[in-house]
Amino acid sequence: MKTLNGLLNICRKAGYLIIGGENIKNNPHKMYLIILDKSAGSSLKREMNYTANSRSIKLVEISNLEEIIGIANCKAVAVKNKALSEEITKLI
Repeated sequence: MKTLNGLLNICRKAGYLIIGGENIKNNPHKMYLIILDKSAGSSLKREMNYTANSRSIKLVEISNLEEIIGIANCKAVAVKNKALSEEITKLI
């Protein structure tokens, strides 16, 4: 059974995960999914919404993102792999 934690760790190890709002905003590569923590600040939410809308990227919000990723204070990540982003979307 696939879990969100497992899929995000696969993305991270394979180099398909972009971690942090600034890295997402400045990334020139195609991204298919932005995952935002529900406890993120209004400024980060606004920036990620703008990035998602302007680049046609799906945006989802979940709870406890930093626990799932295993990085303290992680409030936003993006997935660069289309197949993995679709599987993650199905789980959310």
